[in-house]
Amino acid sequence: MIDKQHTLDDVIPLVTSGCTLALGGLTLYRRPVAFVRALIKHQRQTNEPSDLTLLAFTASLESDLLVGAGLISCIRTCYFGLEIFGLAPMFTHYANRGEIKILEETEASLALGLRAALAGIGFMPARAWIGTDLLKLRPDVQTIIDPYTSEVLVAFPAIHPDVAVIHALQADPEGNAQIGGNKSIDVELALTAKSVIITAEEIVTELNQADIVAPFVHAVVHVPGGALPTSCHPLYPFDGHAILNYAERVSNPATFESYLDDLLDV
Repeated sequence: MIDKQHTLDDVIPLVTSGCTLALGGLTLYRRPVAFVRALIKHQRQTNEPSDLTLLAFTASLESDLLVGAGLISCIRTCYFGLEIFGLAPMFTHYANRGEIKILEETEASLALGLRAALAGIGFMPARAWIGTDLLKLRPDVQTIIDPYTSEVLVAFPAIHPDVAVIHALQADPEGNAQIGGNKSIDVELALTAKSVIITAEEIVTELNQADIVAPFVHAVVHVPGGALPTSCHPLYPFDGHAILNYAERVSNPATFESYLDDLLDV
């Protein structure tokens, strides 16, 4: 057995400047918030990493913290917000000013890009985006002609995350992990990323079943409450008061810095 247990401080250096960082979870569920907080704290101490591309099926509080802290230069997601708590304030601030690059994505483009990577090919063809203006916003995405039917299809380029961080309910020391019923695209991220970090509510000796398996995992970190203030069903719900406090308190870089100072002191 290979013991892959580490601390947050051990794994933070896996995220290097210029890489694509993929965050698991969905909206306000099972987000790797503790990892994000540790990453920001490390960056404040060392000025590394920077110029990250953020990849998330949906981006929420954890992603807004990274944007506000200045670690993100490009965003790839099909949704960025705080659900019932409103807009993500720092994403909204910088996006409205054109100060952060947004690579337009949809559920289909993200899923198909990861499927192409899983298949070991450069692109995955599909009918998605046909008849829309999305191709004008993404000139890097090309169309092809189906050689069998002559139909025009969109060739979604493969997506290869450099580092994926996924919060799990349970994991064993080898890296096998259970992530619950709502998996989002976390399994696909684990299969396509060059490095996979699992933060887990609980480390157990042995799992009865695994959603993510050890050969694809590089490190396991025991982080109880690691998704707070987002939820980790069925272990705990999201902390509505904490999320609402963020949404009401943060509106610009100055108020974000004040919030972040308090957050990192916790």
